[in-house]
Amino acid sequence: MLIQTPYLLFLGDAPDQLAAKVAQGIKDWRPDHAVGQFRMEGCKADLGLTDMTLAEAKAAGAKTLVIGVANRGGVISAAWKKVLVAALEEGFDLASGLHNLLRDEPELVAVAKACGCALHDVRVPEVQYPIANGAKRGGKRCLAVGTDCSVGKMYTALAMDAAMRERGMKATFRATGQTGILITGDGVPLDAVIADFMAGSVEWLTPDNDPDHWDLIEGQGSLFHVSYSGVTMALIHGGQPDALILAHEPTRSHMRGLPDYDLPTLEQLRDTALPLARVANPACEVVGISVNTQHMSEDEALSYLAETEKRMGLPAVDPYRQGAGRLAEALAAL
Repeated sequence: MLIQTPYLLFLGDAPDQLAAKVAQGIKDWRPDHAVGQFRMEGCKADLGLTDMTLAEAKAAGAKTLVIGVANRGGVISAAWKKVLVAALEEGFDLASGLHNLLRDEPELVAVAKACGCALHDVRVPEVQYPIANGAKRGGKRCLAVGTDCSVGKMYTALAMDAAMRERGMKATFRATGQTGILITGDGVPLDAVIADFMAGSVEWLTPDNDPDHWDLIEGQGSLFHVSYSGVTMALIHGGQPDALILAHEPTRSHMRGLPDYDLPTLEQLRDTALPLARVANPACEVVGISVNTQHMSEDEALSYLAETEKRMGLPAVDPYRQGAGRLAEALAAL
């Protein structure tokens, strides 16, 4: 799959900033690919990029309109479809990681064919993955597990990858979701893999490697999120992590999308995830904590991190504010 860059990032009518996490990830980690953003009326997300019309973005060199919104259920609304059709008519290719595939929309297929444009669905498995066998593989692996969905697991892995490379460590970010795949151009769309092959696809993604090489596996879902816990379990057993990073967003009042469910504590996450990880890798250890403090002031964030570190006995950082250097050092110490 060759997706032409640069991109115009489509935020649609995103209800909040977190809903635009796909576009945010591309903007943060591949800024040279992001020409601007397209927002519809009522959009409550803003990447800080230039708002552009389709014609303005085309004139600025954008080649692909990327759907940068991860809505619940992954559907293409009628209002979105009007914009997507107009983008094709303007000469844009389309790229999407939604469950609602572009190729399953007859109108988009017809317009794309007529205009000579491409439709890219990155949430479609392109490999016949094996069933997991649990065999031990060479190399080392790290997985971030969260108290909830969308707490910064992917950002943590990407930040650790950058920090480890700066230190001369061998590391590879392994994408398991639409955002990671759009950032790196490769990976496994794990939540679209047939359930029996999910753990096997993670084994395939993280093969034998040098003894000192780290695969940094993009986390998904949460063991405590009743909607998406299955994908997390596949990562834990298929990934056979040597190290776990606990990821948390402390200002939430409930699980994302589940107002009747409270967030677990970091202690509950540690005491649940670690025994499960040790089923596949008895040597697995929890080595650090990644905290998303975006809704805290600097003083509040530093105080929370210090208290968490003292309570848990592990390095606690916000990779966005402080970088992931201390988490990289925790892996180097294993």
